[in-house]
Amino acid sequence: MKVFLLICVVSALIPLSLFCETEEEVFFPEDSPVMEGEGITLEEDSLITNRNEIGVLGTEESTQQMEVIDKDEIERRQAPDLPTLLEETLDMGITRYGAYGNAANVNMRGLDSSRVAILIDGIPANSPRTGGFDMSMLDLNGLEKIEVVYGGSDTKFNVSGAMGGVINLITIKKQEPGLRISGGISNLSVLPEQYNKKGGEIGNPHWEDLADTQMTSLSLGYGAEKFSWSANWFGNRAANHYLYKDYGGYARRKENNEVWDTGASTSFVWDLPDMSKLLAGADIYYADRNFPYTGTASSAAKQQDIKTGQKILFDMPRAFRDDLAMEASLSHTFTDMRYREDERYDDNYLTAINRWSWYAKPWLTLKSGFDYRYIHVDTTRGEIQDGHDGGIYLNAEVQPAKRFLFIASVKGVTNTRSVVPVPKFGFVWKPLGFFALKNNYYRSFKYPDFDDLYWKQADGQYTGNPDLKPEDGWGADLGAEFRPKWFSLDSTLYYSWINDSIHWVKSGGIWRPKNAGIATYVGLDTRLRFDIPLSNFFIKKIGLSFSYQYQLNWLLSGDFDYSSGMRIPYMPMHTFGASVDFPWETGSLLLSGHYESLRYADTTNLLRLDPYFLLNLTVNQKIGGNFTAFMILRNMLNTLYTSFAEYPMPGITLTLGMRLNFEGIGRKEK
Repeated sequence: MKVFLLICVVSALIPLSLFCETEEEVFFPEDSPVMEGEGITLEEDSLITNRNEIGVLGTEESTQQMEVIDKDEIERRQAPDLPTLLEETLDMGITRYGAYGNAANVNMRGLDSSRVAILIDGIPANSPRTGGFDMSMLDLNGLEKIEVVYGGSDTKFNVSGAMGGVINLITIKKQEPGLRISGGISNLSVLPEQYNKKGGEIGNPHWEDLADTQMTSLSLGYGAEKFSWSANWFGNRAANHYLYKDYGGYARRKENNEVWDTGASTSFVWDLPDMSKLLAGADIYYADRNFPYTGTASSAAKQQDIKTGQKILFDMPRAFRDDLAMEASLSHTFTDMRYREDERYDDNYLTAINRWSWYAKPWLTLKSGFDYRYIHVDTTRGEIQDGHDGGIYLNAEVQPAKRFLFIASVKGVTNTRSVVPVPKFGFVWKPLGFFALKNNYYRSFKYPDFDDLYWKQADGQYTGNPDLKPEDGWGADLGAEFRPKWFSLDSTLYYSWINDSIHWVKSGGIWRPKNAGIATYVGLDTRLRFDIPLSNFFIKKIGLSFSYQYQLNWLLSGDFDYSSGMRIPYMPMHTFGASVDFPWETGSLLLSGHYESLRYADTTNLLRLDPYFLLNLTVNQKIGGNFTAFMILRNMLNTLYTSFAEYPMPGITLTLGMRLNFEGIGRKEK
């Protein structure tokens, strides 16, 4: 508590002391980029962060491993949802319960979605009830950029629960001058074949599966000198009628897993004096789904989802004086999930965030801020719960030398019943302009989620555990980045140790979460990229990329020690990805592969999930100045595999579509 109070006092005094000082010097010269409304870097290869981007609009230099997926890459991949995009671009581990519209978890450094902080425009989006994030509710057409920060104890956005890393989804961006209209339509075909019906009959091919899934989207945007506006809409229908093999090796056809969903969002950006911006956004989502009771069952339950969100953000890169920046946001999210006719889950949460950055010296930046979230959960299982969580933090970024940056941070995390300090220390050293070393040491901490504590199901097969302890541990990583002009090599070695790791375990016929023991992770994440320029060829360059993620993990509980070799569920030892990209002036061809080794679906390692390899092909071709046709072959080898236990995934699929884009309509040329 003393640590928490100290951080509160210091965080309050930093901005207060600045307002009380006299303006005895201007930190930035009048001809600096900041005076012209652009971000500033103190020196060409300085490591001090870009002061015009705190969290809403972008990122800053970090001691952690980072990856960024920009708008062009999002559009070029033509992924149906966020899990597919992350798997195909970053070879991220994804655990899925089926095709489009079904639940999916993302795995970062051995930790699942409930231990990864998912942000939308810098605002936490993880469910307060489950800890996860429903990735099917997100429209990729509304994304401007995705930022992925690997490793625990986040110091970029300073949110709680980032044990495995952070995924920041940026949706708000000021539009270019003029009117923009864009959209797309596509159809996904599943290979129709004969299959085995229940009772031994042979089913003939269903040719309607050639029109299995349709996706449509439309975006509008308008940019003016002082403001801009954008709006997005999407609507999808997925039959999910693909073939799979059951335990007896018989071909079956997936049934009763249809999904209809639609969503819309809008955002406004106003330019204010001194480069400040006021941003506002709202979104709504609706889905009607059929979920089989098991992955291979023919009977299903109906589920309807409604989600609404509103947010307002204020960004001040120059807050009252040149060396002070501030960001504030207030957001509200409501979700309503109705499962069958007798179960309802309502989640309401209100989030407030305030972040300050003081550029005290050319070599020193101090940051402070807080986040607070009010949670109200109401379910038909009988739980009506109110909660509060958040914390307050203080960061110091010190650059004692031109090519060395040190970051120290401590955050007091609270759920109002206790306060836990979560410190972190890290540095970046660039001995050469194209070579950098990164090193971090951090504490990992997370309170149990509502469902872990209070879950109750009518049939008595599942129950929560109100006696759960928080997950608490330590971690470290060491990374190297080697980036000459035509290729890049990033490699990070990491270790984490988590006490009281929470896992759902079946005992006496009942599933219940428990503090299963100590979870430890040791891994190596290596990524290699080449851009080979070509002259006098139709193809302008060849892009090659390779990634390899190796991880050893152990769950130490009871009589199990390191020699027992008990692995964490759903975490492969080897993950490999490779792609080759052939871009030309009006299009591109991208061939990519993704491999995951043996996984286990339970803490006792009795249920094995076989290794699998996916091969995908994506072709984009512009037609005229405003249209792009695309073709995607996913799982070209027709691999039959299971991502989540007993939930088979689709084989080969073909997607054909068209995307339109009209920009700058009515723009006045200077």
